[in-house]
Amino acid sequence: MKNLCELCGREVALTDHHLIPRMLHRRKRYQNNCSRAELTLGTIALCRLCHRGIHTLYDEVTLAEQFNSLAKLKADPAIAKHCSWVAKQKQL
Repeated sequence: MKNLCELCGREVALTDHHLIPRMLHRRKRYQNNCSRAELTLGTIALCRLCHRGIHTLYDEVTLAEQFNSLAKLKADPAIAKHCSWVAKQKQL
C-alpha cells in the first residue's frame, strides 16, 4: 500500500489533517453540529508541505467552515496552486 498525499499525490511520510481543526472541537457550535466521529475521525492524509501550506493560507475557523472536505480543499485555487508546486518538489 502506497502512502500518497491526498492533495499532491507524492509518496512521502504523511500527517493527519483534521477536516475540523482540533482546536475547535471543544466549541459548542461544532459539538452540536458534528458527530464525535466527524470531529475525531474526519481526517485526510497529507504530506508535511501540503499540510503546512493549507494552515498557512487559512486560519482554523475558515478551514472548518469552508474547507471541511477533501473535495473543497482540492477545488480552492490557492490550495491547488500550492499543491501543484509541492508535487514538483524533490521527494526525500
